[in-house]
Amino acid sequence: MGLKKGELDLVAGGPPCQGFSINAPKRSADDDRNSLFLEFLRFVDEFEPKAVLIENVPGLVSFEGGGTLQAILLALGHHGYSADVKILYAPHFGVPQTRWRTVIIGIRGDQADPLRAFPEPVRNAPLRVNFTSNFEGKNIVALPTNLELPSFVSVRDAIDDLPALANGEIGKERKNYRSGPQNDFQVAMRNGSDGVLNHEAPRLGEINIKRMSFIPPGGNWTDIPEDLLPRGMRRARRSDHTKRYGRVAPDGLASTILTKCDPHWGAYFHYEQDRCFTVREAARIQTFPDSYRFVGSRVEQYEQVGNAVPSLLAAAIGRSIRGVLEELRKHAKKVS
Repeated sequence: MGLKKGELDLVAGGPPCQGFSINAPKRSADDDRNSLFLEFLRFVDEFEPKAVLIENVPGLVSFEGGGTLQAILLALGHHGYSADVKILYAPHFGVPQTRWRTVIIGIRGDQADPLRAFPEPVRNAPLRVNFTSNFEGKNIVALPTNLELPSFVSVRDAIDDLPALANGEIGKERKNYRSGPQNDFQVAMRNGSDGVLNHEAPRLGEINIKRMSFIPPGGNWTDIPEDLLPRGMRRARRSDHTKRYGRVAPDGLASTILTKCDPHWGAYFHYEQDRCFTVREAARIQTFPDSYRFVGSRVEQYEQVGNAVPSLLAAAIGRSIRGVLEELRKHAKKVS
């Protein structure tokens, strides 16, 4: 690549999450995907960047009783990085969904405090921690320190200007907006765009349309009459599967956008239109700008959206790391 060791500012990556995820059906220390952290560290050793960023799911904290996370931090230290870890909540950074990420940041050398490289929340949002958040005796969830921050971006704030669609409606490839931008979020998402792409409604079968007719905004499978429930859910406790067959509350946060907007996976029914989220609506909730075009089959497009780190969260982390690196450069110039 023509780079000398130490020239590169940042090596960033997120090895496949499935081996660590608290939602995965099987979590095993023998999962070959987990060894990809060693491959990532090989890149770090090769380029010796000024900073290292690793992102993963919250389940990383509890995997092997915290041993895997501890090993990663020790390995970064062995390679010459001061490193630390926090769990970030995407709504604190303007993302309209309940999404958590474990973020590890390492800064090369022993003079830098890696905690200063983590971004500060810019919004308040309701949260519920349903995973292990303690590591080495401390809670590593990053929380706002300023209670006067503006409130979170809601689902309605995020997608209400997109054109209405019926169940299964395809329409033109590039559609007109439903209205002018209604808030700063929509203004930002529409910057550089001259229309709405990837906005086609998946076709739900008749049984799911019937089920959806009983579900109010904010409701879920427990609102469906028992005889219409999938057979496997008829004996489920009402406290189980609380997101399945959910219709999102317009003034709340969306469920985590996964690689399918399937009603059996979560709350992906539109709050006022009787259909599931389109790829574009999922992308808005992931804070991709409207100018970003997704390609491939619709299944592949949903996967591209769901596998991504939300753009606004990624940008916040990047700006924070850049700020620390710029301070270190200024300090180095003064010393020299």
